[in-house]
Amino acid sequence: MVKTTHPAVDRVRDALRGHGLDPDIRWFDDAATTAPAAAAALGISVGAIANSLVFTLDDEPLLVLTSGAHRVNTEWLGQRLGGIIGRASPEVVRDATGQVIGGVAPVGHPSPLRTLVDVALAEFPVVWAAAGHAHTVFPTTFDELVRITGGEPTAVAP
Repeated sequence: MVKTTHPAVDRVRDALRGHGLDPDIRWFDDAATTAPAAAAALGISVGAIANSLVFTLDDEPLLVLTSGAHRVNTEWLGQRLGGIIGRASPEVVRDATGQVIGGVAPVGHPSPLRTLVDVALAEFPVVWAAAGHAHTVFPTTFDELVRITGGEPTAVAP
């Protein structure tokens, strides 16, 4: 039986509703902790998966919502942002988002995070993002991701 509730997912649902959305949160039988796994479960292109990756920028958490079709070039992006980007530890991810790696959503965090939204996601009419748990996703759009996160549209690799 597929679970349909979890505290982190409830916070994501509440955050989405706070932005005027009625989220269609989907629960998978199995965890989809990678973009290819989520895309396969949904039957869509991996590029339409919005990976929520937490980095540090000069020791401050930075959320990067990137297309599952490519990787963030941290050196290049750090130079563009004027700092040094590093991979956040699982503890930093949990503290910054209230969620664990593999299920980090774009919203529903204890406090706002600086967020970058990969412009490559704009080529898909619908993108799918984690909803706070590795078994959950929800559909959205590039423009909606920018709006609900207060994110900065940007390229994440050259």
